[in-house]
Amino acid sequence: MVGNLFVFMSFQMLIPTLPPYIKSIGANGTEIGLVTALFSIGAVLSRPFIGFMLEYKHRRPLVLIGAVMLLLITFLYPLSQVVIIFLAFRLLHGLAWGWSTTVNGTAAVDVIPNSRLGEGMGYYGLSITIGMIIAPSLGIFLFQVTSFENLVYVSGALGVIALVLLGTVHYQTPELVMKTNKEDLKFSYLGSLIEKSGWFPAMLTLLINLGYGTIVTFIVIFGEERGIDQIFLFYLCNAILASLSRPVAGKWFDQKGPVGLVILTISITFAGMWVLSFAHSNMMIAIAGVLFGIGFGSLIPTLQSWTLSMTPPNRRGVANGMFFSSIDLGIGLSGLFFGVLAQYVDLGTLFQISSSFIVFALILTIVKGKPKKEVCLPKEAVS
Repeated sequence: MVGNLFVFMSFQMLIPTLPPYIKSIGANGTEIGLVTALFSIGAVLSRPFIGFMLEYKHRRPLVLIGAVMLLLITFLYPLSQVVIIFLAFRLLHGLAWGWSTTVNGTAAVDVIPNSRLGEGMGYYGLSITIGMIIAPSLGIFLFQVTSFENLVYVSGALGVIALVLLGTVHYQTPELVMKTNKEDLKFSYLGSLIEKSGWFPAMLTLLINLGYGTIVTFIVIFGEERGIDQIFLFYLCNAILASLSRPVAGKWFDQKGPVGLVILTISITFAGMWVLSFAHSNMMIAIAGVLFGIGFGSLIPTLQSWTLSMTPPNRRGVANGMFFSSIDLGIGLSGLFFGVLAQYVDLGTLFQISSSFIVFALILTIVKGKPKKEVCLPKEAVS
């Protein structure tokens, strides 16, 4: 969990600063959208391959390879002052990110008892949430007070810490995976991209991130346009409330199931989108952050736990890949589409328009109703 926290810290501190940086070297609105879109395409392309490998390979080497790839690509960014080359680096970064997140999430779920899957993934998810929320604040601060090159060096230092920590973990590979022979498996890109048993929560994840992607891409630029000088408050309040609500949401999942929890957290996330769209002050930014911390901060790990609870142990690598691809594809498509639309509408209006995807996810959850009870398979013996 701590190792994964540093992976996300290293990566996420760059996310809000890359769009304004590429804008500073001459990128237009569409190219700013491509910063997120190309990254997401790379992540989605790589995940079926790593999901297939997780059906028969040990966890340790796959985790460490992913961490090394992320670290090397991070140090490439300062080498480019040309938009096209910078975007090529984003595609490569996406390939490595797809590898790392799929492997790390699968390695985590392998050591969690099925009876406490929601709670366990909730705690593990704190490393993701805190990384996604605290790190952008640090990144924005460094971007404002120092050079982009120094920001990359700090990110790289966090990546080195992540690599060291992940190297100390005692990984556990399910016995079913240990007994699987590669020759007995037949690779299918579509079969390793989608795990049919968990398709519904993965689809909800895609829709929600189609809405959330506008925040990832444009929140720093939004703050500059509105004259909000403490935009990091959004991330800070988000992190605090997500950390407080996550364990409660995990226990709710284990005791009562996902549907009611998903309906509640989607509704709170939608409210956060609209509060943010009307924000003209630091106070409003902080309130939006609180709502996102409670809503989005609990929603994403709940959807991941829902996906995994419906998946056999030997297919959890594929399911994790599908889940994270839903996040990256949603954010990437959102950045591309709304990057074009941002040239014609105010960013506050853009947030409101993108929130329609969140409403759609809410309607689907309500209409589908409570699914038949997921069967969490007995915990496999581990190596």
